[in-house]
Amino acid sequence: MESKVSEGGLNVTLTIRLLMHGKEVGSIIGKKGETVKKMREESGARINISEGNCPERIVTITGPTDAIFKAFAMIAYKFEEDIINSMSNSTATSKPPVTLRLVVPASQCGSLIGKGGSKIKEIRESTGAQVQVAGDMLPNSTERAVTISGTPDAIIQCVKQICVVMLESPPKGATIPYRPKPASTPVIFAGGQAYTIQGQYAIPHPDQLTKLHQLAMQQTPFPPLGQTTPAFPGEKLPLHSSEEAQNLMGQSPGLDASPPASTHELTIPNDLIGCIIGRQGTKINEIRQMSGAQIKIANATEGSSERQITITGTPANISLAQYLINASSVAPEPYVRSTFTA
Repeated sequence: MESKVSEGGLNVTLTIRLLMHGKEVGSIIGKKGETVKKMREESGARINISEGNCPERIVTITGPTDAIFKAFAMIAYKFEEDIINSMSNSTATSKPPVTLRLVVPASQCGSLIGKGGSKIKEIRESTGAQVQVAGDMLPNSTERAVTISGTPDAIIQCVKQICVVMLESPPKGATIPYRPKPASTPVIFAGGQAYTIQGQYAIPHPDQLTKLHQLAMQQTPFPPLGQTTPAFPGEKLPLHSSEEAQNLMGQSPGLDASPPASTHELTIPNDLIGCIIGRQGTKINEIRQMSGAQIKIANATEGSSERQITITGTPANISLAQYLINASSVAPEPYVRSTFTA
């Protein structure tokens, strides 16, 4: 947060960060970005939304205090509108409160809570909003989530009081901001198409991953994983049990439960081997765990620009290991030379 003194007195410029789920962000952005554009124009605040395919996103609101509070009001009323619209399609009778999550430096949370919880109690009583400060810091950061719930008017009053506290007690030391990480969803393959699991359905994955999978499959005599369960792009595959998920992965528990182990060799350029091994071997260990295959990387040979990787396991293990190795290096063209030994 910054404060700037102008001729007319204290003109305070604030930066407030909000943590939102993907659905909430979609509501704020609106169709073709119309909603967020309107919020920016009418409030006068700068509203930025973090990039990335993450389940959570950071919404940063910057501007003079009046602009900040106008932006918060518009967001709170938009969320209330969403709640009312969702209730029209449900049997719920009581309207749930609007909820916003602020991201606040941990060094300022003590002032926000107050001695013996006195300050947070005062804010709750004077605004009618519920305020909760998370006990733990957000992952890989020195920030905490502060959750505010209530009516839009209560939330606006609550945010005003929180801003006053934060301006009176600036953060101590350096703040490591929270950055949401991309979701790591499981991937399955059926009929040559890659799918990610969302809820009870398998949703077709973007083309890039499918192409990488197909590249890995071209290097092996084994059929693609999940060949027994054909699917078409755009089709949703209901997953009703772990057994069905195993079938989609080409790991039928009943038939051919323990096929004989085989060995497969790959030749990888030296400049890509680091991506596959990862820092302190974390990536190759992850590939071993996910694929269930044994993977050995030969030592570098003097004068050679390539390294040998030997994969041992069932056909499905080897196919998945190959795919994961290809995906780790994300090469645009096929680069793997492979040989197969029964």
